[in-house]
Amino acid sequence: MAVLKLAAGAIAALLCAISAPSAAERLDPAAVYEKSEAAIGRAVGDYALTDSNGEPFKLSAYRGRPLVISLIYTSCSTVCPPTTQHMRTVVAEAQRSLGVDRFAVVTLGFDARNDTPARMATFKNTQNVDLPEWRFASADPITIVAFLRDLGFSYVNAAGGFDHVTQTTIIDAQGKVYRQIYGEDFPLQVFVEPLKEAIFGGVASSLSIRGLTDRIRFICTVYDANVGHYRTSYAVFMGIGAGAISIFLSAWALASTWRSARIAREARDASRRARSSAGAAG
Repeated sequence: MAVLKLAAGAIAALLCAISAPSAAERLDPAAVYEKSEAAIGRAVGDYALTDSNGEPFKLSAYRGRPLVISLIYTSCSTVCPPTTQHMRTVVAEAQRSLGVDRFAVVTLGFDARNDTPARMATFKNTQNVDLPEWRFASADPITIVAFLRDLGFSYVNAAGGFDHVTQTTIIDAQGKVYRQIYGEDFPLQVFVEPLKEAIFGGVASSLSIRGLTDRIRFICTVYDANVGHYRTSYAVFMGIGAGAISIFLSAWALASTWRSARIAREARDASRRARSSAGAAG
């Protein structure tokens, strides 16, 4: 409950910062948060989109790896540009630490009437986004409404644009909503940790070489607060190795002590038998 109140409070602050629509149009933060979180686990439809180059594609093209959906509208002058700038930073770090081809990003313009491929291209260039595996896309009104419903995204018309939650959605490799991220400048870990789980967590039961390698990367990819980015650390395995060596040495010492005691006991028994035999012979 405390987490829900905190998240709803953060959403409330975001909505107030975006615009000030009339009371009838204003979004309710608690309802927005509830709707967004209720989408987790929901299968997302195989929608047809058009990228900023005018090339059509379907969401099924990304099945088999996580897909990050960032929602903006191109005429936005408040949160959408800084959100995209922050996304550029965290996506670059996630690609560096997790792998460029392990996930993809789609920035979707949800203003179906105005967010044409050409305007999405202009927005992309203005934000200087040139990272691989990242498309800027738009769609027809019916598709936009259905897609946003699947994502649990809330927005209403407002003076000069839209009143909307600042929401980034992670869709897993099976095409289901995996995690919602809120805000325009969320911490790096809030983005990378669920993405890391979505990429590597699903291979826990795999005994393939790639599955085992991914499991090791899942464990060893850690956030270093001193430098502000992720790195590969084998400290966990070093600790396990040190513990195994300690157990082995303790077992060896115990076995050696037991063996020495056994030899001494057998020697005493042999000595007693020898004395008994000598006494009987005398």
